[in-house]
Amino acid sequence: MIAMVMEVGGHLGVAATCNAFGLPRATFYRRSTASLEFYGPLKPRRKPVQALGEAERQAVLDLLHQDRFIDLAPTEVYAQLLDEGQHLCSIRTMYRILGANEEIRERRRQRQHPQYSKPELLATGPNQVWSWDITKLRGPVKHTYYYLYVVLDIFSRKAVGWLIADKESASLANHLVREACNNEGIERGQLIIHMDRGAAMKAKTFAQTLGTLGVTKSHSRPYVSDDNPYSEAGFKTLKYRPDFPDRFDSIFHAETHCRDFFGWYNHEHHHSSIGLMTPNDIHSGVASAKREARALVLLAAYAAHPERFPNGKPTPPPLPTAAWINKPATGPANAETAEKRAPQSTQAVGASAVQVTNMATIGGGPHAL
Repeated sequence: MIAMVMEVGGHLGVAATCNAFGLPRATFYRRSTASLEFYGPLKPRRKPVQALGEAERQAVLDLLHQDRFIDLAPTEVYAQLLDEGQHLCSIRTMYRILGANEEIRERRRQRQHPQYSKPELLATGPNQVWSWDITKLRGPVKHTYYYLYVVLDIFSRKAVGWLIADKESASLANHLVREACNNEGIERGQLIIHMDRGAAMKAKTFAQTLGTLGVTKSHSRPYVSDDNPYSEAGFKTLKYRPDFPDRFDSIFHAETHCRDFFGWYNHEHHHSSIGLMTPNDIHSGVASAKREARALVLLAAYAAHPERFPNGKPTPPPLPTAAWINKPATGPANAETAEKRAPQSTQAVGASAVQVTNMATIGGGPHAL
């Protein structure tokens, strides 16, 4: 059909021919590979009669280059020339001349946003990568909040440290991380701590504390909550519990609730992503033995009623072998690459979580747990 339009279009017109065949003209022009040969080269655009000549354009450019106009916008130059009794061209023509000579750009200094790389962290055991964040808990009245600091091990999902405060503070974060590292027996170069870009996380004193402990820091990209999924998921588990109150009456109330929650979360909550084990089972290294015991229970059930298992012998859910933050499309090419992504692990220490409250003046003195 395209060939037929090209054949008779020169005599009857392309529009009339396309209408006769029911073919959109845009389709004809888009699919016609020989349209240039059919219509010939495009005719050059005729110069408008009111356009400035080359000498006049050069005169305008030289005028704009004068010292008194070099830092002024064409609008200001145009107004000053009118006040002096001159009119060389319009404001738009000045812009066209400057644009033709590549002399138009943003005069103000623009902020250059840095390119943040996606963090890619791998943990193959406990105490290799921790994730920490702060969430708000609503206080007794509107616009009052308590702040919950939580440090999670991304492999075992265990909350290795937490505290309640009435403000965000880098000094409290320093104390929390120090106590957590001491309780877990963290050695220099062993641990990576991942966090977002909050004020407490980016504080210079906090970075110095991590340097003193020999801990590597990792930050999320700005405004990308998916870069810190483990902390966000932990906060969702906390706030979606049936017993989570709408507001806390006091910092003691918030502390008591969180102490009960983290006791349940670490020692009773069977997490689906870690083989239905509790975070403490994975963190303390007893998960393998518990999985073997579960396997014996399932085998006994299979032996008693094999007809109830159409897919064969049942097995417990597998235990985790790796935990990623932003897993790449393809995994590490070799063990060397994996070793670069995650620090060497040491034997997990099943210490209890750090529980520290802010020095809140209650009853005439500081309160601490």
